[in-house]
Amino acid sequence: MAGKLTGKVALVTGGSSGIGLAAAKRFAAEGASVYITGRNQPALDAAVAAIGGNVFAVRADSSVPADLDKVYAAIRSRSGKLDVLFANAGVAAFVPLGMINAEHYDGIVNTNLKGVLFTVQQALPVLSDGASVILMSSTAGFKGMPAFSVYSATKAAVRQLARSWLLDLKDRKIRVNVVSPGMVDTPAIAGLVGEANAAGTKAHVSSQVPLGRIARPEDVAAAALFLASDDAAYINGADIPVDGGAGQI
Repeated sequence: MAGKLTGKVALVTGGSSGIGLAAAKRFAAEGASVYITGRNQPALDAAVAAIGGNVFAVRADSSVPADLDKVYAAIRSRSGKLDVLFANAGVAAFVPLGMINAEHYDGIVNTNLKGVLFTVQQALPVLSDGASVILMSSTAGFKGMPAFSVYSATKAAVRQLARSWLLDLKDRKIRVNVVSPGMVDTPAIAGLVGEANAAGTKAHVSSQVPLGRIARPEDVAAAALFLASDDAAYINGADIPVDGGAGQI
């Protein structure tokens, strides 16, 4: 039985861990040839082994346009096209107003906004007509959070990119959609709040979610798969929250 992405070529940026790795696994399991990117070669090698199927890794930093050129050159040479682009790579850090410096601002904006913009723009020559572009946003893009203003602003901006790009790309019938997770159970939580605080933070956030838990990477990957597939052929410009209902209360 054919999978939902049989015959398609997909790219997942930031695909060596967390949500990106889960999405790459789903895409490959559904028949896609999958490319993943990341900054760390050993992590990429481990991800390729974990994903299985027809998967290729390219070491690249999404905030560096020259690295993106390398990614798309590899896709063009090996596959000749790109049908699904999941611009997933992102970074986060808590810094309150009054302590924000240029290093924090540049680090977040360069990956989460500049990186997304050029990931999509540089893909255009290889993107198939009718392709699916999926952008990673966050519930932080529409909810206020203390000490998270720069990150939140980039995620709100990503949502607006989708609204504009679906018009820029309408003649090619390329769909542009967004997924907006709440907290997701990945190692990034410990990176944000510290290893000692990770369990307590997850428990607290879970208590605020109507479904009683935070998301798993596989929950977000399932939403990305829907948007990547022909099941979402008439879905364009949507923002799908993957937050257990927390954003609705």
